[in-house]
Amino acid sequence: MREAAQAAFSWTDSHLHEFRIGGLRYGDPDQLEHGFGGTGVFDYTEVRLADFTGQDLAFCYLYDFGDDWTHVIRIEEWLSLDPPPRHAECLEGAHARPPEDVGGPWSYADFLETIRDPDHDDHKAHLRWAGGHFDPEWFDIDLINKDLRNTFRTNVSNGGGRWPG
Repeated sequence: MREAAQAAFSWTDSHLHEFRIGGLRYGDPDQLEHGFGGTGVFDYTEVRLADFTGQDLAFCYLYDFGDDWTHVIRIEEWLSLDPPPRHAECLEGAHARPPEDVGGPWSYADFLETIRDPDHDDHKAHLRWAGGHFDPEWFDIDLINKDLRNTFRTNVSNGGGRWPG
């Protein structure tokens, strides 16, 4: 699941993160038990999403504790596929993926305001930081699915982990 979220947002998986499922925390205990986010972290490499089948499931994926990206993920339907798929696919979406390190939801709103105003003092600097152009309305499902395929192709070839299972 972590790999799918990272690929879908085109982020680099370079910040602390965790899943919160049923009141429990799942993440990397070596990183998170040292005061980040509280106590009681279960190792997410030891569970699979499939371990939660049969339930109506909604859970949170928290990424970059400083920026506080909180994603609510809902499982709408559990499918029994044999063999189980080793990939993810984006079925729909809208708007551009926020740039990594933009500062979280509130700073992203400030970033958008700045790049929309050519008279803003930071307009050119923000656009340069974002690669020269950023269209917040742009959404390319084909590009996201390509990123997802590439991520899972890499994970299959290197052994991957148990999550997202």
